[in-house]
Amino acid sequence: MLSAAHDRSSEVRPAMAELSFKSALELSALIRKREVKPSEAVAHALARVEQLNGRLNAFCAMRAEQAMAEARAMDERLARRTEVGPLAGVPIGVKDLEDVAGMVTTFGSKAFRDNLAAEDAIEVARLRAAGAIVIGKTNTPEFGHSAFTRNLLFGLTRNPWNLERTPGGSSGGSAAAVASGMVPIATGSDAGGSIRLPAAYTGCVGLKPSHGRIPAGTRLGMESFNGISSVGPISRTVTDAALFLDVACGYHPADPDSLPHPGISYLAILAHLPPRLRVAFHPDFGHAVERGVLREAERAAGAFRELGCAVEVIGGPVPETADAWTIVRAAQLLAQLAGFLPQHRAEMNRSFVAYTEAAAKTGWREYGAAQRVRAEFNDWARRIFERYDLLLTPAAATLAFAANGPPPAEIEGQRLPDPLAALVFTYPFNLSGHPAIAVRAGMAAGGLPCAIQIVAERHRDDLVLQAAYAYERARPWDQSWPEL
Repeated sequence: MLSAAHDRSSEVRPAMAELSFKSALELSALIRKREVKPSEAVAHALARVEQLNGRLNAFCAMRAEQAMAEARAMDERLARRTEVGPLAGVPIGVKDLEDVAGMVTTFGSKAFRDNLAAEDAIEVARLRAAGAIVIGKTNTPEFGHSAFTRNLLFGLTRNPWNLERTPGGSSGGSAAAVASGMVPIATGSDAGGSIRLPAAYTGCVGLKPSHGRIPAGTRLGMESFNGISSVGPISRTVTDAALFLDVACGYHPADPDSLPHPGISYLAILAHLPPRLRVAFHPDFGHAVERGVLREAERAAGAFRELGCAVEVIGGPVPETADAWTIVRAAQLLAQLAGFLPQHRAEMNRSFVAYTEAAAKTGWREYGAAQRVRAEFNDWARRIFERYDLLLTPAAATLAFAANGPPPAEIEGQRLPDPLAALVFTYPFNLSGHPAIAVRAGMAAGGLPCAIQIVAERHRDDLVLQAAYAYERARPWDQSWPEL
């Protein structure tokens, strides 16, 4: 179990116990009204980590002393009535693929166990400038490679709804931390579903913004070249996802793909869902879906009719993008790691190394073919959004699977042609760059949550959030969280 290195029990008042499942927006309001001190909020979060992390392994490294020092400094600023940011005193977790100054960024890999970060990632710097206090790093599979969270350095992360199940990957540590009430918000990154899948498996909100909406900067000294990865929040409420985006979005010169600031506050317009939206619901993308997941997704889609939307169930073929996504993703990883693999292969996960090194066999013909498939899916999406304002799908084809993996090989008795078939609703929108959010659809067999995915046209992050917020108000879930 991670230790905070000193006894904080005297700093956490009994009345603070109710803070565990406060949203970031609620917690910030309490802090601004000086009903809760930042030091109390952070101490409570650290105590919660100490209490639960031995079972969940959500956090893989802590900065307890530094976090408490920052919180006490903020106590003093508030006492002097100094202006503070919109996340003042809110404790957060940072996925261990992103830099926090003074902490090691391991990427979930033994080979990078000493990779000390000199400065914050862009997203992290903006969150901290808004007053958020980083309490630690959350666990991730090696370089975010898999749909469940396990690595050779820190071990296995478990789902707080059922410790025998995975919280998903690759932002599994962040999802477990948020769903268990350790922190209200944690950062995530999503190159194939790594925000939305963990959110689906843990009942959280997971936003993959439009590509470039939040600047990502470099990794291992290199800019991303394939345009499939986005950074964004995992939270328990849509309002917190909007608040996070408000704080973190906007152009940064270190990321040439980053978009200009939209000129709006996503939080301020959240309740302004346009009337009479045209909504398409595609239940399966031509693949098997667990009955319970499909049932809850259909109910969730039905709620949009109650919101005044014109909902149409659609079918028909969807371009198969699994092989294309694999080629594009593996090429990026190999480009980043080619200089490290020869010396560190023995320290790294064998399947990850094999997956990454296989990209060396991809020639320009194969890469070109993958990009043509990508264009084919983009054309399919273009036709969808010419006819509809929103596309709804299940967020994942199954409930959370075994904590130690592997992902399902069959669904409802149908053998899957590829492991990615269980994740078929997420990675196509990484290839296309559309904004997408996973929100809880309901609870299925065994008390496990499942989710619906809401997708909109590129750069319509506002519409994705407005739709998710309207749905959240129609079918609220925020009072139902796992009891550990």
